[in-house]
Amino acid sequence: MSDTPLRILQLYPKEDYFTGAAIQVRELALGLQAHGHDVIIGTRPSDIWSAKTREAGVPHHALPMASEVDLRSVRRLVGILRAHRTQIVHAQKGKARTLAMLAGLFVRIPVLVLNRGVSFPLDPLNRLGYTTRRVTAIVAVCESIKRGLVRQGVAAEKIEVIYSGTDTARFHPGVDGSGIRRELGLDRGHFLVTQIGTRSWKGNDEVLEAMAKVVPRLPHARLLFVGARGGKVQALRERAAALGVGGAVSVFPYREDVPEILAASDVTVDASWEGLGLTGTLRESLAVGTPVIGTDIEGNPEIVLPGQTGLLVPTHDPSALADALFRLAT
Repeated sequence: MSDTPLRILQLYPKEDYFTGAAIQVRELALGLQAHGHDVIIGTRPSDIWSAKTREAGVPHHALPMASEVDLRSVRRLVGILRAHRTQIVHAQKGKARTLAMLAGLFVRIPVLVLNRGVSFPLDPLNRLGYTTRRVTAIVAVCESIKRGLVRQGVAAEKIEVIYSGTDTARFHPGVDGSGIRRELGLDRGHFLVTQIGTRSWKGNDEVLEAMAKVVPRLPHARLLFVGARGGKVQALRERAAALGVGGAVSVFPYREDVPEILAASDVTVDASWEGLGLTGTLRESLAVGTPVIGTDIEGNPEIVLPGQTGLLVPTHDPSALADALFRLAT
């Protein structure tokens, strides 16, 4: 860490606050500030980002960032960079990178750092954005992400692997999950399986299908989804009912008490089948002492040691997932 305070902009082109990417932005900004650096954050307009950054004493700038060529946002960004005399722009998504590069046509950005936390293939525009000389460095959250970028033409020497961190002040073996189990109506005899995240590629259907195989043999097994929004809540409940496990499935929206949820769980599952980087839920579960099951792709094998810290299963394989759940439950 530099002994000289740096002026850093963390640019995140979304408004969500509780997703894994948003959490990493927030924790990184707070950590850099704690080390004496002058950090500001730019996101899309968001009441919760405004309130939380104000509480933390981190300047927050709301930018529309409606598209990668949003000229209104570019103008605003130029003004912010000049006023702050920013030395490092850390762009968290492709849209943020492009907007920063456009702003860089009008104001000097000494260092532009990109973050790569997903494994989706790069389209031609994104590939150009990662290979251009205007990008100083790229942070990959695991070795698998780095290998994927190199395969797609990004120079290996430009990529630094920095594993995503876990706040051990929040996630630790002493976290008490008993309140969550009471909220769900569970006693010590219940076996609680939890999946954080409900995006389509998270493998929710596979988890439900696995539970349909588990519940007849383990009637005390229960499944909790966390992070569902809008119609996803009803869709998960309807799918569970169709599989005959509706009574064994609960769905939470976004929650701030994730450490307690993970501590309440007997196992945490990530059945994602694409897009993975380094699954935050698995890291945080291990930090509180909860076993994990993940799919055997991307960064998961870098943190899940089969038979030691958890189990790995193939993607799209509810039977293998069910077998892994049986193994941990019995």
